[in-house]
Amino acid sequence: MGVLDNMKAKLGPARDKVSDLARQHGGKVQHGLDKAAKAVDERTKGKYSDRIQAGTGKAKHAVDRLAHKEGPGPGTATGDPAAPTRPKGPPPAS
Repeated sequence: MGVLDNMKAKLGPARDKVSDLARQHGGKVQHGLDKAAKAVDERTKGKYSDRIQAGTGKAKHAVDRLAHKEGPGPGTATGDPAAPTRPKGPPPAS
């Protein structure tokens, strides 16, 4: 067993725990993100609103992925079966 396999085996339970917590408290986390974004936006007087909103959106998306993720990635054999997969064959000619 390689070093990477060892790390994956040891981090598996932690990943499951984080996923469970994201499922249970995702709404509270997202509310906290909104509240923090609003506070930062007010303190910077709107100067960085676009960046704050982009960062908040990415953080919310990450929480959603953690809460719903069952495998290594979308479109994989153990991932979300409803996730889009890459089409087989060569890319279309342009």
